[in-house]
Amino acid sequence: MINYGMFLMPVHDPSKAPEQSFDEDLELVVRCEELGFTEFWVGEHHSSSYENIVMPEIFIGKALGMTKSIRMGAAPICLPYHHPAHVASRLAFLDHLSHGRLNVCFGPGAIPTDFEMYGIDPRQAGAMVGESIEMIMKLWSSDPPYKIDGRFWNIHVEKEVRTKLGLGVYLKPLQKPHPPVSVPVVNRNSAGTRIAGEKGYSPFSHHMVAGNVMQNHWEVYSEGAALKNITPDRKKWKISRNIFVSETTTDAKNKARHGSMGQCLDYILQLSDLGPGRGMWKRDPETPDADVTLDYLLKDQVIAGDPEEVVRQLLEMRDETGDFGTLVMVAHDWDDKEACLRSIELFSREVMPLLNEAVP
Repeated sequence: MINYGMFLMPVHDPSKAPEQSFDEDLELVVRCEELGFTEFWVGEHHSSSYENIVMPEIFIGKALGMTKSIRMGAAPICLPYHHPAHVASRLAFLDHLSHGRLNVCFGPGAIPTDFEMYGIDPRQAGAMVGESIEMIMKLWSSDPPYKIDGRFWNIHVEKEVRTKLGLGVYLKPLQKPHPPVSVPVVNRNSAGTRIAGEKGYSPFSHHMVAGNVMQNHWEVYSEGAALKNITPDRKKWKISRNIFVSETTTDAKNKARHGSMGQCLDYILQLSDLGPGRGMWKRDPETPDADVTLDYLLKDQVIAGDPEEVVRQLLEMRDETGDFGTLVMVAHDWDDKEACLRSIELFSREVMPLLNEAVP
């Protein structure tokens, strides 16, 4: 059985009042729980009027009080922007507040002005993520004193430790040994994907990459797992997709092209031009960057149609990727609230039952 979740980047119309965006996002969490979504993910961005949730843990804290069962997580927690000890302690705290409903996803971040704001060299972000994860796991799995030296951070808790007074004792997560950990995977043949396999973390494939790239994600992840004699579990693999469902395929494709989904994808393409380029979104690496347009994505990576057509496209994707455990729908701004809510209702009530009937 394939589970299903929701990923809120978010990308909102900057002309919309932020409080309206946040209220709609919280309403979406509640509706997702009612519709049987098993997990909800929230992005972190610090200097964008489009991607305007700065601290996903605060958002999650409020959403936990409005829901009862759906699992919540930040995707990702941008580790280069934070001291590892701060991340470890606040996530352990949130895990207890959630009564064990917390998921975590660790990653580098992507907004260029965020890197600039925090003085981060983007070329070092991957190494910073790896070091931070190791430090977080050390704090979660051991007791003081701590002397953890790294390239980017140091954690020393030695001289003032008084365990009888509780000094130096860091809160451990409620879930043992820690909340489930995912890592975002985007590029072909990524070292980070291989390391995720070595650690047994869940790979979380990006919503704009092609099916053959996701196939490569699993191959590289499995290679990493094999290095540590771990049997990779496809149920741990999360695949995110831009999906729009309507009563007719013509209407769904029109809304995907001309509504907030199309605007979001075009925005990400423009962001890509500021950094790594459009290569990561290509099915064929030889495709010229100029050809990787919104229409290219709509044809190859976006899934839009009536329920039967969406299921057909998802099964076609699965033929390329192989089995996976969770399909994560991407949330978009409610430029047409009625149509957006109808899309997720059709996805939950018609697409997923049909998809699971067709999956062995």
